[in-house]
Amino acid sequence: MDARFPKIAEQLLLIERELRLQGLWDDTPPSAEALASVEPFAVDTLEFEQWLQWIFLPRMKVILEQDLPLPSASGIQEMAEVVFAGRSMQGRDLQLQILLKEFDQLIVTTR
Repeated sequence: MDARFPKIAEQLLLIERELRLQGLWDDTPPSAEALASVEPFAVDTLEFEQWLQWIFLPRMKVILEQDLPLPSASGIQEMAEVVFAGRSMQGRDLQLQILLKEFDQLIVTTR
């Protein structure tokens, strides 16, 4: 098991918690077609927060549970900056960006 797994698992829980606290957690999944997008971050079919909930978090959970290799890089926080740039900067957006940046840093940290 990769030594980063416990910290990454904790970070993923913090990201999920933040999405829930902000009221951005959906009970109903998007359509199968929306989830099947081949675009990065499913930008053509999902809101960024939906992508986090329905694609990113489940994929990372599978990686951790099945002891699969972690991605070699992550640019999720950069995408968050782009998404949130079009919004009035609120503290909640900033907190989610911080959590995503910490995730990115864990991914690039050597084992």
